[in-house]
Amino acid sequence: MPGLLRGVARTAVVAGTATAVSNRVTRRQRGRWAAQQGYAYQEPEPRYARYAPSAQPPQAAEPAAAPASDMGSTIDRLKQLGELKAQGVITEAEFEEQKHRLLG
Repeated sequence: MPGLLRGVARTAVVAGTATAVSNRVTRRQRGRWAAQQGYAYQEPEPRYARYAPSAQPPQAAEPAAAPASDMGSTIDRLKQLGELKAQGVITEAEFEEQKHRLLG
């Protein structure tokens, strides 16, 4: 079983790297073709950008900090924030801000 897991993990890493390289090559080619045509190429907005929080969220929409007696809920929310940060949906600064709100 460990050999199978290792093989699957290696395949995932290779596929992810190939996708990243392919996307970068495509962006560079589009930029070069745009320059040859005489107009500036603009990067498209990332797909997840529409779901990212705005720069300054309204204060009224902020959820209240979890009560101290409900530690399980706080831990679950911290795990969710960690997953969002690992996926690149939120930045390190946003993660720290939300963590401070939850804890205190």
